Amino acid sequence: MTPILLGLGLVLVIEGLAWALAPSLVLRMLETLRDMPPEQRRLAGLVALALGVALLWMARLTTL
Repeated sequence: MTPILLGLGLVLVIEGLAWALAPSLVLRMLETLRDMPPEQRRLAGLVALALGVALLWMARLTTL
């Protein structure tokens, strides 16, 4: 349970920093995402998912 809470907390910190430091940039990124076709958004999500899994896997290997 602790790693899950740690991961969620880290996501919230990064999201909060983005909104606090560059809110107009975040809004422009959201507008860009809205204008993208659904297939392209889905592909971007899958790429982000794969990168996240790879980072977690690499982090896990370094702690073993």
